[in-house]
Amino acid sequence: MLLWINGPFGVGKTQTAHELSRRLPGSVICDPEQVGFGMHRMMPPALRGDFQDLPAWRQGVFEVLDRVLTGQDGPVLAPMTVIEPGNFRETVGRLRERGHDVRHFTLLAERETILRRLRERGLGHAVRVVAGRAAPLRGETFAVSRLDLCLERLATPEFAEHIHTDRIDVAGVADRIADSAGLALAPNTDGPLRGRLRRAWTGVRHIRFF
Repeated sequence: MLLWINGPFGVGKTQTAHELSRRLPGSVICDPEQVGFGMHRMMPPALRGDFQDLPAWRQGVFEVLDRVLTGQDGPVLAPMTVIEPGNFRETVGRLRERGHDVRHFTLLAERETILRRLRERGLGHAVRVVAGRAAPLRGETFAVSRLDLCLERLATPEFAEHIHTDRIDVAGVADRIADSAGLALAPNTDGPLRGRLRRAWTGVRHIRFF
């Protein structure tokens, strides 16, 4: 089974995928973004754009996930923002046509909620402490520039199932996804402090410097 976790940049897809992975024995995270980053590394900066516009990205994601789903017994977790219907059909749609059990979820939240999460993820919280709460989201320019479009596109029925996360923590979002997919999660034994530290470490590990 593939759990594709969609949503605007900064809504909490990666955190949710890691929470699911932690509590789903035998699961594996396959991040489609890594295919795009590999392509960007092969190109000079002036030629880089949205890697989802490259047919090779869509084909590569399909082939990798098809291979993993064929050889992996446990759930496969793919946290990835996809807002173009054509790209969605060439990835999620083709995997379904291939016969794989694909469960798609879109995490949504109010605009201000996502902006707050962008400020707090990775090194953002440290920057806020030093520069003040109103410090601009310099490292999140792309995420902010695409936020309104993401919210508009992903709210449509094509991108269901929708989960509104404004008042749900990461563990709660993972619970909802697992319940909808018919999967049993291990109990969440994290206390508030341990959970915050775990999420902070996940955020630091996924800071992008390129």
